[in-house]
Amino acid sequence: MRFADLDGRRVAVWGHGREGRAALAALRARLPGQELTLFCRQDEAEGLNANGALTVLHAAPDVAALAGFDIVVKSPGISAYRPELLAAQAQGTVFTSGTALWFGERSDARVIGVTGTKGKSTTCAMLAHLARHLGVRTALAGNIGLPLLELLDAEAELWVVELSSFQTGETGPLELGLITSLYEDHLDWHGSRERYVADKLKLADAARTLLVNATQPDLMARTKTHPRRIGFGTCEGWHVAGNAIHRGDERVFDCADLTLPGAHNALNACAGLAAMQQVGLDAIAALPALAAFQPLPHRLQTLGQQGGRTWINDSISTTPQAALAALRSVQDQPVALLLGGHDRGLDWTAFATAIAARPPHVVVVQGGNRVRILEALRASPPGCPVLEAVDLEAAMACAGEALPQAGVVLLSPGAPSFDQFHDYTERGRRFAELAGFDPARIASIEGLGVA
Repeated sequence: MRFADLDGRRVAVWGHGREGRAALAALRARLPGQELTLFCRQDEAEGLNANGALTVLHAAPDVAALAGFDIVVKSPGISAYRPELLAAQAQGTVFTSGTALWFGERSDARVIGVTGTKGKSTTCAMLAHLARHLGVRTALAGNIGLPLLELLDAEAELWVVELSSFQTGETGPLELGLITSLYEDHLDWHGSRERYVADKLKLADAARTLLVNATQPDLMARTKTHPRRIGFGTCEGWHVAGNAIHRGDERVFDCADLTLPGAHNALNACAGLAAMQQVGLDAIAALPALAAFQPLPHRLQTLGQQGGRTWINDSISTTPQAALAALRSVQDQPVALLLGGHDRGLDWTAFATAIAARPPHVVVVQGGNRVRILEALRASPPGCPVLEAVDLEAAMACAGEALPQAGVVLLSPGAPSFDQFHDYTERGRRFAELAGFDPARIASIEGLGVA
């Protein structure tokens, strides 16, 4: 869908977070004077520059309200499976998004679209960093923190676009689609694991070439019908072996020189390098830039030492698999693992079984889903103390009492932050503050936009 398709129609914008603000700004710029309606919360409307052509409604729209519009531009966080949305859709209302509008306008762009349950942000940022090292003018945008519509008129040789499972069905043609991993997530938005997987894999429908994590048999099985599917993580291509990154039989980069800890991050580097190769860039020539890549904030971010302990902020961790990967990256020392947050209904059984094989020094479970996590850990005891706390502050106090000097306090919750915080960024900064660090020093993601 293009902006011209909205001209003269009854149009509403639903949501006024960053994506909604970008959509509203683009509509006003491309269709000046057109009457628009905005559905948003009272707090989202603060600072809004309203005028006579914009009606702002703070009540959540019901079926009748949504059905009163020809087209509704919906923010990604609003589930496409909400009953009122589906009912309005059945009555003829068309729902679109900022992502779909950007792809409609920029069908000429050379795009690498990246999705995955975990690893997509790091892979995107690394890929953009490597391409820029080769002198390629590269845009980094999307779900990583910069809505595509904010770059509607920008020019770049290559677009690296992160796409959440809310957005994968809204993309246009992709030169390359990349899937970093596939687990269970966002069940509150999608309604079921199977629907989440199906929505995530819609990326394949838009991809001329599809690059997937070949270390995941289920992902390989679900994408086998794609006519141009390629895997990374196998010995024939880019993979990790013997503490090094290899391309086939050739050892090309030592993992010790990566600024990112953990084998999963080395595999993310393989994904980025394989993507470069698939779009015709010299991945080998870009390798030296890996050593200069700056880790993204809130992703296994070492804050420093306080009280004789090392504090690591992995607030972005919102699945059990992410928490497990984080734990494995630091288990050469005593670790207090802080788990828990908003309950999204995920199954913690496999996590409990996995950490029982190599437990940390102590696990502290807190937040809205702590009962669910504790049930899994009691069914499969991890072989270390398991403590319960009400919230993050109480969990940190428990960890401080239970952990010896020279240990690591690892915040890798395996759950979203919405039970206590606005988002994972706020949670990470609060963790830093409680640990005795300046939260303002936790930088935002570098490299967003075009460079």
